[in-house]
Order: sequence, then C-alpha cells, then structure tokens
Amino acid sequence: MNTNLFQARHIGPRKKDQELMLKTIGVDNLEQLIYETIPDDIRLKNPLSLAPAMSEYEYLNHINKLGLKNKVFKSYIGLGYNESITPSVIQRNIFENPGWYTAYTPYQAEIAQGRLEALLNYQTMVCDLTGMELANASLLDEATAAAEAMALLFDVRDRAQKKAGVHKFFVSEEILPQTLSVLKTRSTPIGIELVVGNHQNFDFSEEFFGAIVQYPGKYGQVYDYTDFAANCNAKNIKVAVAADILSLAKLKAPGEFGADVVVGSTQRFGIPLGYGGPHAGYFATKETYKRNIPGRIIGVTKDADGGNALRMALQTREQHIKREKATSNICTAQVLLAVMAGMYAVYHGKSGIEYIANTVHKATTTLEKALTNLGFKQLNTSYFDTIYLEVESKILRPIAEKNAINFNYIDDNHISISLNETVGINEINAIVDCFEQAFNIKDITVSELALSDAIADSVKRNTSFLDNVIFNTYQSETEMMRYIKKLERKDLALNHSMISLGSCTMKLNAASEMLPLSNPQWGNIHPFAPINQAEGYQIVLKNLEKQLNVITGFASTSLQPNSGAQGEFAGLMTIRAYHEAKGDLHRNICLIPASAHGTNPASAVMAGMKVVVTKTDERGNIDVEDLRAKATLHKDNLAALMVTYPSTHGVFERAIKEITQIIHDNGGLVYMDGANMNAQVGLTNPASIGADVCHLNLHKTFAIPHGGGGPGVGPICVNEKLAPFLPSNPVVATGGEKAISAISAAPWGSALVCLISYGYITMLGENGLTNSTKTAILNANYIKERLQGYYQTLYTGEKGRAAHEMILDCREFKQNGIEVVDIAKRLMDYGFHAPTVSFPVAGTLMVEPTESESIEELNRFCDALISIKEEIENTTKDNINNPLKNAPHTQEMLTADEWNLPYTRKQAAFPLAYIADNKFWPSVRRVDDAFGDRNLICSCNPIEDYITE
Repeated sequence: MNTNLFQARHIGPRKKDQELMLKTIGVDNLEQLIYETIPDDIRLKNPLSLAPAMSEYEYLNHINKLGLKNKVFKSYIGLGYNESITPSVIQRNIFENPGWYTAYTPYQAEIAQGRLEALLNYQTMVCDLTGMELANASLLDEATAAAEAMALLFDVRDRAQKKAGVHKFFVSEEILPQTLSVLKTRSTPIGIELVVGNHQNFDFSEEFFGAIVQYPGKYGQVYDYTDFAANCNAKNIKVAVAADILSLAKLKAPGEFGADVVVGSTQRFGIPLGYGGPHAGYFATKETYKRNIPGRIIGVTKDADGGNALRMALQTREQHIKREKATSNICTAQVLLAVMAGMYAVYHGKSGIEYIANTVHKATTTLEKALTNLGFKQLNTSYFDTIYLEVESKILRPIAEKNAINFNYIDDNHISISLNETVGINEINAIVDCFEQAFNIKDITVSELALSDAIADSVKRNTSFLDNVIFNTYQSETEMMRYIKKLERKDLALNHSMISLGSCTMKLNAASEMLPLSNPQWGNIHPFAPINQAEGYQIVLKNLEKQLNVITGFASTSLQPNSGAQGEFAGLMTIRAYHEAKGDLHRNICLIPASAHGTNPASAVMAGMKVVVTKTDERGNIDVEDLRAKATLHKDNLAALMVTYPSTHGVFERAIKEITQIIHDNGGLVYMDGANMNAQVGLTNPASIGADVCHLNLHKTFAIPHGGGGPGVGPICVNEKLAPFLPSNPVVATGGEKAISAISAAPWGSALVCLISYGYITMLGENGLTNSTKTAILNANYIKERLQGYYQTLYTGEKGRAAHEMILDCREFKQNGIEVVDIAKRLMDYGFHAPTVSFPVAGTLMVEPTESESIEELNRFCDALISIKEEIENTTKDNINNPLKNAPHTQEMLTADEWNLPYTRKQAAFPLAYIADNKFWPSVRRVDDAFGDRNLICSCNPIEDYITE
C-alpha cells in the first residue's frame, strides 16, 4: 500500500473488496459500471486539469507555509467582527471533535439529544440577552439574519397594509455596510423599497411596514431607541434591531424597548474570525411570529414513556414542504458554531459574561481617556466598545500598520476603534503608542483600567439574564469537559457508524483537512483586513476557485454564498442580472421539475421569479415533452430552468442535453442544483450537460463536515456570460465588473472552512477525485444489489443502475402496519442513522453511502435492513406491539426490572451479533412531535423550576 496516497485513506473499499462488489453487481469491471450508469455523450473526454495530488504530510507543510503568509494583526476594525477567545475546553472537545463536527442535522431526534440540548442552551442565551420570547437555532450570519427579519416583517403585514401595497422598509444609516448590501439584494426581487436615512429624522409614515436599526451603531454610538420604537408601533411599523450580542450584557435588551425582531452574530462568543466565517447569526422574535420565523427552532416535547425529550419544532416550515409558498429558502443553520457560542455562555456563566463585557467596556473608556489626554477628540456620547475619533487617518495608518494594528478608517479625518475581550493594558498602550509615534506627541503610559462608565443611563440594562442553572453550573474545566462529553454520548455521528443520507453525502471529513482550522494564522484574520495581510487566504481561495472551475467546466466562481440555499439564490440572481443587462426585464418564469429539491422553488420566488412546475414521467425522469411545451408557451418570458443532476431520484437522465437545449432555444438559462455533484466529479460536469450556472455544496461533495446541521458553503460556478454578475461586497471588492450586491456578509463567505475543501481537492488530485466518484457509484449499486429481493429500488437508469444514491420503496410495508418512520427508528437499535426519510417520495428511504465507507460497513448496513425486513414480515396491522413500532429501545428499558413486551430484550437491542461490539444507545424513546408543536417550549426552564423548599 502506498501510504503517501490520500485517496487510499479516503476511499473505503480496498481493491480486493471492489472486485467482490463488482461481481455482486454483475459487471466485469468498474469502467463497465460507470458506462452503464452515465450517458456516454456527457462523459468528459479528458482528465481534470489539476495539480498532482499531495500526500497528507506534504499538504500540511504546504498549508502551514501558506498560513505564515497571513499577517495576523491586532484588528480593531469592528463592523460586526471582533477577535474572541475560544475556551480551550470548547476548542478541544467540540471544535476539534468528530463526535460533534461529523453529526448530521437533528432530523432523527432520538439520536441527537446532545446537540439539541446544546442548541436549546443557545436559544435560551439569545432570548435572555435580547429580551425576546423566541429564538431559532441560528442563521448564517448577521447580514442574512437581517434580510430574513425584513422578509418576515413584510410577510406579517396586516390585511390593510397588504391591500394598500405598503412596501417601504426603513434602514438606519447606522446599519453595518455589509448588512445594507445584503438587504438590497434581498429586497429588490420581492418588491420591497429600501429607504436609508437617519432614524432621528424618520417621519413614521404609514407607507412603511418595517424598520431596522443598529445597536450600537456602526461606529459605536449607543442610541436610545425607546421613542423611535414607540412611534413606529403607533404607526404599525414593526421594528428590527441588529444588536451586538456582548453589548447586551450591559445595554437595555431590545425586547424592553419594543423590538419585534432582534438579529445579530454570536461570533464574539468564542468563535474565530476566520476571515469572515463561519459564524452563527442569531434571530429572536415574539412568539406571535413563531410560524413565520425562518430556519429551525429546537423545542421540548415528550417521548413514548412520557419523559422529556428535544426535537426540531414546527418542522412543517421546512422548505421542501412549503416550496414556492415559502418566504425563506433557509435550510442550513450554523449548528457547530451555535453550539460553541452557547457553550461559551455555559462555561463563562452569567458572572463570566458580565465580567467580560465590563472589562471590554473599561478597556474602551480607558483608551478614550488616554487618547483624549493626547488631544484627540472622541465623538461618541454613549458607547460600549467602540470609540469614534477625529484624526488624520493618512498619517496614522502607516504607523499603525507598521505596528501590526488595524483600525477602521472611515475617511481622511475619522476612524473608529472597536475593542474586544483580548484587550488588556499592553494592547491599550500599543494603540496609544501608535498615536504618539504618528503625531510625535508626549509619551503616556496606561497602568490600569479606568472605572469610568460611558453608557448613558437611559440605555443601561436593568434586567437579569442567564439565570438558568445551566449557565451557573459548569464554570470549572472538569465539569465543563464532562458536560460536553455527556451530550456527545447522546449523539450518533460519523465517528460511530455510516450515515447514509441520500442527497446529503456524509463522507469522511479527514483529520488532515480539519487540522489547519485550529491554526491562529488562519483563525485570527478580520474579513475587512487589507488584502495584503491575507496573502495566504488569497492564494487558497483563488486556487480553490480555479479548482472548482476545472471541476465544473465553468469560467468563474464566487465563494461568497455560505449555504447551499444561498448558492441557489445567488445563481438565480446572476441569471436575473444577466437578463436585466440585456433589457429583458420581463423574463421572470422559472421552470422547475416536480422532482426538484424544495429549496429550488423557494429560491426562485425569492429571486422574483414565477415558478412553473413541469411534470415527471413514471420512471421519475423529467417529462421532456411537457417541459418543451411549457418552455415554448413561456418563451417570451422564460428566465431559467432549475434542474438537479443526476436527478433527485438518483438517475443520470439521458435527455439532459436535449432539456438544456430546449431552455436555451427559448431564451432562458439553466441553473443546475449541485446537490448531487458527488456523482459527477471527474466523470462529467455541469458545463457538459449545458448548464450556465451551478451551486456546489462544499459541505457535501467537498468534505466540509455537516457539524450537526452547519456550517455549509454553497459557492456558485458560472460560465463566461454570467461571470460579470458574481456578487460584490461593499467593504472589500469582490465579484465581476457588473456585480450584483452582496449575498452574505463576508467577502468570501465562510472562508475558514474553505480550507477543508481546498485540502480535499489538493490531496486527492485528478485521479483521486475521479476514483472517489466511481467508488460512490460502486458503493450505491452494491447496496442496491445486496438489498435486491428485500427492498425495491424505485428508480434506476436505462440499464438498471443507480447513480450515487437510490430510493428504497417502503410503501408496501403498510400492509403489515409498518410506516417508513418505523424503519428509521428501528435502524437506531442497529446502530445506524436512518437514510433520508420520505424525500423526494413519501414512504421511501433515499440511501447514499458515499465513497468513504468500507465493504464491512456497507454489509453491516445491508444486514441491518435485511434483518428489519424479516421483522416486518413477522408483523401485522393488528400487532402494533412489535420491535419496529416500539423502536428505538433505550438502555433504561433494557435494564428495567419488568419486561412486558412479546419479544426478548436481545431481539430489542441486539438483533444482530455485530451490535454488541459497539452498541449505541438512543437516550430517549420515540419523540412525540405533535405534543411538542402543541406545547411550544423553546428555551431552558426558568430558575424558579429548580428552587426547592
């Protein structure tokens, strides 16, 4: 074995195993299987033009050398990003722990109780600090959270406002520049008119449905919004507040002064800067809007024994159900980052958060006092962590940068300085010294933090927060470490067993891909730092863009979208901009096959398009004649087709080039959803099928871990005609010469985790990438053949092959009284996470094994499903007391004194021999979703519940 080959570690089946698998499938070799799976007319004729693969050792040396090219300055730029300290116990036990970062979205709640509890803590923290009633389990960043707030307030206008066509949204000029840019992007397609101005001069006209203000303002001024909110409420104008999370430990909670929605970022709660992300945006609102809130909410419910359990509440808001009626396409949270931010609050506790906030404020007042003594004028009358100074920035800047310090240079005569929890006496003196050197003035030394207070009484916080026991228990590292481990043990992740989720590609997240993320040379770069300070990042990001261009066959890439759904929206917005540039403003029809992902129609509506659904035939393929008829009917207004390839059903449709040609012939462009790119890389590509733009899920095909439901990265790759329209950023120039406004807050989105995909591609190289794709197809077809006769594969290609995934039809088992959800829950007893349930077809399981799983693991999975099929055959509609209906079985059940079930304990918990060697115990029995929705509880218990007489 060549131990230098990364692909030998990444790809699961050994050569001898592959020979056995091919024999089971009934083909002579792997190339024959690929030929029978992918239409020959879309196969690539040449290998991918990529650099030779590096070994893991070579790559780690390479990435560390690039990291040294980054200049890690002390950045006091602020603008929503501040250096923070990740507690080592959180870095070691969560951020660097595959038990946390390789978990999937908690759709199967019984084996996700650990991260669900961590997210409940996060929601409680957000509710406490904002003073709101309800918070979700994170959004993508502050800017996109603000855009979601705008969309929610637009959606909840009252009947009179909708009838009157009220569509104006006021944006304070104090808003962060990147937030304003994202608001522009999101508002235009859905008919919202932004009005930017000074909130102190706002006329409170009834032409407005909502307003958003920044708290504190972008340069640090803390405004009292009490009267503003009251006047808005009097005119039925709903108020969103973008608030700094740490400042809320000292500032009046927005819920107290009348906010309807509060948004922001939790980055400064222990999350690295990472050149812009990933960071967990927060979103809090009133319970009145619980059915309008975007994203996911974690709620409390009961399990089958009546015990407390957690699950994702109000799941019917998921976009694959609402489709074109959805007001948001959000399907990704930033779970790993939200978990870390919540744990930051748990570890520091109430008194610790107060101490940090007080120290940051004292450092800021101390700095102001020192600079004032030097003769500089500070303009903020009330502030938390940011001072706003009159100073000749052209003189100061070169000296500051020579001393490895960044300030926010507003114009020639003004700067702002935002301090953070890393700032102490030494850092303050270093800042002061810059001013002294630049202007050749007297030398003063700060010896202690001042006790002065620069927060006006009218905006001081006077309500308590973080009083729950959870925030006042784990302040020692020993207890914190054990608490994190206790939660980890409740969650099934890839470090335990295969997670075969169709369309979600849960592949190996290699340690060598992950290690650089802990390096401060990558973690401590501010997204708005000068480009010349981020040379290492620029090399990696540009190389990654080139790699993705080669893989997709396209001309240009934008890494800015920080989720797959954001990628969909970004791709459609480039299409929209292209048509507008040609004067075709009327082109607004988007054709979407009935088989498409649910986020597709939601994204199309967000991009201002009208959705026309096209039919699929009895084999699950796009009905070409129906598509042709609708494309012809709408040819004057056709904007785009959204198509997933291979299809959501796991099939390479042979007619794909004919389909894309039909769209082009009728004036439209083709958007390819890249969710199934794992079956394309190195064998075909979006350009070959005739697409114009695609998004890629770096958290699927390109090995960024799912992190329990995020981070995700959804870059878009485009051909030459769309390249000019790639998205921009208002602070750091990005995108094309005719760039659309920003899609997300940071110039390169979640730049830090892009290192993972860069490592994945760089270590696999052309040969490894292509072999990974071939093996993904091999593994899927092996499972298909092994399950033949037990489960019917619903759709296959013309030669009977699956692509990288397949749909198992479980609807026939209803005659035995068994639903597909029973199979999903029973798989937990066998140590497996269920495949994707009832998507895209109700009553089915969609299975995707990926290339990373060995034949031994594939066989265990198949053995489990075959054993479950035998259990199904022994059940009837009248016999509901069976292992499937009672699944999952907990350790508490198995160890109870009484056992009243008509099957043995062994059959319940150890139905196959392999399970005893590595048993995973679900921590709760089957959860009651309906009870949780009827009794919506989305935060931890109040302190009173823990008080004993």
